[in-house]
Amino acid sequence: MILLETQNRIILDTLNYKFDCAVQGAKPESIDSTIADFDGVLYHISNPNGDKTKVSVSISLKFYKDLETHGSTGLLEKIYGQHLAPTESGYSVTLIYDLTSIPKDYSKLSSDAARLKRNCFASVFEKYFEAQESGESIKRAVINYRDDETMYVEAKKDRVTVIFSTVFKDDSDVIIGKVFMQEFKEGRRASTSAPQVLFSHKEPPLELRGQDAATGDNIGYITFVLTPRHTNPSNRDNTIDLIHTFRNYLHYHIKCSKAYIHTRMRAKTTDFLKVLNRARPEQATKEKKTISGRSFGH
Repeated sequence: MILLETQNRIILDTLNYKFDCAVQGAKPESIDSTIADFDGVLYHISNPNGDKTKVSVSISLKFYKDLETHGSTGLLEKIYGQHLAPTESGYSVTLIYDLTSIPKDYSKLSSDAARLKRNCFASVFEKYFEAQESGESIKRAVINYRDDETMYVEAKKDRVTVIFSTVFKDDSDVIIGKVFMQEFKEGRRASTSAPQVLFSHKEPPLELRGQDAATGDNIGYITFVLTPRHTNPSNRDNTIDLIHTFRNYLHYHIKCSKAYIHTRMRAKTTDFLKVLNRARPEQATKEKKTISGRSFGH
């Protein structure tokens, strides 16, 4: 299995090219690109007000209002500083980079911009990790990160619980998803540092009973129980990197598994057809007789 990147590759490559040209003294060129990402997220790279010496990166998150209530603005100001600009119309966050003042080592600038979605998500996790560390009691976070899917985050003194609700489009997705969840459970036996992972189908876990959580044959809930080992400052960033991509990680690998199964089925069907063709009986010879009554094959 592979891990999904926490940064948007197109944003990273585009900015690296733009910054490299700026450092080399090349003439700036215009750009206007819209890029789609998971969870209905859109990016827009353009020149603000047509100024080719500046590049803006905007992101549209349908659930950004949910993140704002958990301090996303303050975290983004801390990470991006002066590059955080007035928001472009129709988007949630906008960054602007002046190509006339790009440092020679621009790798962190482009990497941070490509991790904009991750850093927006990080605010809710940072808040609840700190609450767990301090023992503060705060209300459970509810992030509607998709139209029909929700993430819940709750902090207690000894753990942080993160619950993803997800919708399986096909019956086969449920079966393959259960196999993946079983593998996560088995993985914890092999590694004591792995968090506890729970999976419930059709009904929400006990923590969400009576909370208007979705139910149904195609609804699944994945629960991560994060201990201080995962939420302490030294491991916090890695935990956020991994957990905020989990839903997409799960469905990506379900689709890959189905594609692999279909490929094997087509290959095996082809093999069976070859066997059947080889086993086809030869056409029977026709028998003819002479005037005297003797017979012979033709």
